[in-house]
Amino acid sequence: MILKRLNCSLYVLSKHTLGSLIPKRHQSTVQYVQGQEPEPKIREYFYYIDHEGMLFLDDAKMKNFTSCFKEKKFLKFFFDRVKFNDTKRYRSEFPYLSPCGRERNFIRCDDTPIVFTHVTENSEGLDKLLYNHAGDVLQIDFEPQKIYMNPETGRVYHPYSLAKVGSIGLIRSKLSIELSKYFEFENGEQQGPTHIWWKDKKLLLQNNWFSSTQRYGVNSNREIQ
Repeated sequence: MILKRLNCSLYVLSKHTLGSLIPKRHQSTVQYVQGQEPEPKIREYFYYIDHEGMLFLDDAKMKNFTSCFKEKKFLKFFFDRVKFNDTKRYRSEFPYLSPCGRERNFIRCDDTPIVFTHVTENSEGLDKLLYNHAGDVLQIDFEPQKIYMNPETGRVYHPYSLAKVGSIGLIRSKLSIELSKYFEFENGEQQGPTHIWWKDKKLLLQNNWFSSTQRYGVNSNREIQ
């Protein structure tokens, strides 16, 4: 195994044997080498975020809970820096980027890079949405009245405050199922929910925010602009 690095690419190469440094094919026929140096002192790494919000090396053969990144400090560092890929490299195939000094961490995802995993109530009684399996180190305020369900796909979304990642996050399926128990469909289920019951209050869903968001995941059906 390759020695662990103590910088931004923490744990990246520790999961790879020497054989993994052979160029590998991305599913979109993009060729790269993890840790490649396109320019002096510039290194590039490639990641994938699935619809459950788990982070993997893009070329990992098995993508499940045992192979995803779990170190909370690393996850916070990584996701705090995620933004649209504003370089001239791999923009179509890896539309997001988590830069760190001279390292470029390119990202592709199933839908959105931000994926909400749990709703929790803090010590002050405020509801919080946790995201990307980092516990309470990655969280935002939960606004149940702004939940949006796509009636065509059934996927559920919530606003995310930062425009640099499209102002939107996917709610993972397990949490979506839990939340759907509180939906009301006054216009029929084909039109999506109109209200949500939350803490004994019936809230009108406000979906006008969704049209101004951007998603460039594998299943987002959006071209990079």
